[in-house]
Amino acid sequence: MNGTLVALLGYVVLITVIGLAIGRRVSGTSDFFVAGRSMGPGLLFATLLAANIGAGSTVGAASLGYRDGIAAWWWVGSAGIGTLVLAGWLGPRLWRIAKDAGLLTVGDYLEHRYGPSVRASVALLLWFVTLASLAGQLIAMAKILEVVAGAPEWLGAVAGGAVMMVYFVAGGLLSSAWVNLVQLVVLMAGFALAVPLAVAGAGGLDAILQVPEGSPEYLDFWSSGGSGWPLIFIVAPAFVVSPGILQKTFGGVDEAAVRKGVTACGLVLLVFAFLPPALGMAARVVAPGLENPDLALPTVLLQAVPPAVGLLGLAAVLSAEISSADAILFMLATSLSKDLYKRFVNPEASDELVLRVARIAAVVGGGLAVALAVALSSVIQALTVFYALLGVSLFVPVVAGIYTRRPGVPEALAAVGAGVSALVVSALVPGGPLVPGLTPVALGLILSALAYGVWAFARTRRSGRL
Repeated sequence: MNGTLVALLGYVVLITVIGLAIGRRVSGTSDFFVAGRSMGPGLLFATLLAANIGAGSTVGAASLGYRDGIAAWWWVGSAGIGTLVLAGWLGPRLWRIAKDAGLLTVGDYLEHRYGPSVRASVALLLWFVTLASLAGQLIAMAKILEVVAGAPEWLGAVAGGAVMMVYFVAGGLLSSAWVNLVQLVVLMAGFALAVPLAVAGAGGLDAILQVPEGSPEYLDFWSSGGSGWPLIFIVAPAFVVSPGILQKTFGGVDEAAVRKGVTACGLVLLVFAFLPPALGMAARVVAPGLENPDLALPTVLLQAVPPAVGLLGLAAVLSAEISSADAILFMLATSLSKDLYKRFVNPEASDELVLRVARIAAVVGGGLAVALAVALSSVIQALTVFYALLGVSLFVPVVAGIYTRRPGVPEALAAVGAGVSALVVSALVPGGPLVPGLTPVALGLILSALAYGVWAFARTRRSGRL
């Protein structure tokens, strides 16, 4: 067993111990789901940023940088834009609604605004869709172990899944928030040191800015290959309405904490968005023949920087994957236990029983995600599925629910059905998008909004005639 692997395993043990220690303070579902609404702007910023910088923002963005160049900024940059929209618009409003009505999950909000059928439909859809995102985090962890120790991907996915389940099951959001704080320090230190040294190790800025043969758009910021500004339609809406992110904001101590913490997170994401693509571009110089671009980040950290910095960088990437994984596990656990079990299966369930079901749901969800990670091969492939379906199913019902009062269950279900159907049909059409100029996600969002509006208008006219 090499020294790098030993050090990484030691770091994993450390954060697991911290999570277990914090978990002993959890006494009920309020602590587990919203950390007792006790998080100030600093802790909220840390847990959101650590959750938002995950497999897609590190291994995935570096992979896009290796393949497409500077335009890979838009993968993480779009997340930053969506986060700023959440900070200045939706986050504080939803926090106030959640606080006044005693809501713990986004499912609680959907039922509060529309009714139980909308809550159940969205919870079932998201429970299965979210597995793709969790699988993406596990794939990224497996890539690190593959490069560092030559471990098979299935072993890396199983090991990563076991770690996140142990400390999350112990303490939910309360454990995650404090573990994320430790992970964030390692994450920022690792990338701050690794990027300039990796660029230097690749021969300097001039070397990584050389346009590779056959890639004339490599230095085009706006569009190159599969990267560029259209990614904003896939990524940004998901970061505005993601249940995992919104439920973290529910844990804020007040509206000001939500606004400040989420704004700081968005601004840091806009800056951080340059770093993984830069590492991917450096990897293209250091290792130009990689068959799998997902290996670009761990490869450059092992080959282009001093060993100590490479180790810190690998620990930073591992931190990113684990912290995002526990945020996704949070979505799975709360959706099944609170939105489905407590609401529909056993409404009389005690606080203790709901907490137990949440922990069981986390274990089951983690196990299914491990299996999916073994079946899929690409981080970006897994996360694109998640972001796309999350945006087209939730964006319109969540946003419209704040600004409209009369529309109810039919409008919300029509929006979800139209958005998801348009996305799936458009994505499956061979030879290009269903509507020229519109990505499948953009078309899904437009038709979701139209379905909501048309159904609301029709019901208003009908009730007026009655």
